[in-house]
Amino acid sequence: MSSDTKLTKDEECDSVDSIKYQGMIASLLYLTESRPDIMFSVCLCARFQEAPKTSHLEAVKRIFRYIKGTMHLGLWYPKGTDIETVVYADSDHAGDYVDQNITSGICTFMECCLTYWFLKKQTALAISTTKAEYVSAGKACQQALWMKQALIDYDVRLDDVPIMCNNKGAIDLSKNPVQHSRTKHIKIRHHFLLDNVQKGHILIEKVTSVDNIADILTKPLKRESFNYLRLGLGMMEHIP
Repeated sequence: MSSDTKLTKDEECDSVDSIKYQGMIASLLYLTESRPDIMFSVCLCARFQEAPKTSHLEAVKRIFRYIKGTMHLGLWYPKGTDIETVVYADSDHAGDYVDQNITSGICTFMECCLTYWFLKKQTALAISTTKAEYVSAGKACQQALWMKQALIDYDVRLDDVPIMCNNKGAIDLSKNPVQHSRTKHIKIRHHFLLDNVQKGHILIEKVTSVDNIADILTKPLKRESFNYLRLGLGMMEHIP
């Protein structure tokens, strides 16, 4: 998806066949199970299935053209991968042009292998980028704890799973309870992150925005950034 794309309900455009549009979206959603690079674009287009317009259909066709030109790409899972786990979290503050809600993205890796990816438009509005990133980091914390618990069944015990976040305010908030007096607008359930940082179950660290792999799940990017983060996902050319 072009970084200039701003999909809205677009009442002025002509309507298109909703059945055909929904069928195209269903096929693409199935494909996201193995193609995380199209996750954001597909989920964004899926929000307009009820009353699709020509602008939405053009965006979907662009995704199909991209897939046709990148059929040689796939996720790479090398043999002998270490079990060290790291989670990347990112959000797009007010990135949705329809209702201004947060879009959260999470990527979980075991060494260099992508094991889980998640994208969701949150139901709540965020009045700051710090809150948006804090909410996403909280979702990443839940995934990190689930991963730790799942690995115990295989007799693998991880210490503190690092969560990579690119917002200093969200990192400070997760480590310093004094900051909570200034964030009363954040619901208590989101402070789940702070509790687990203090208990040592997870470790939250700073990562640059350029290197935050979850960024590819939250917003349309320029070609150079998209290709760089796609490689970070572990998507490479198939080797026969």
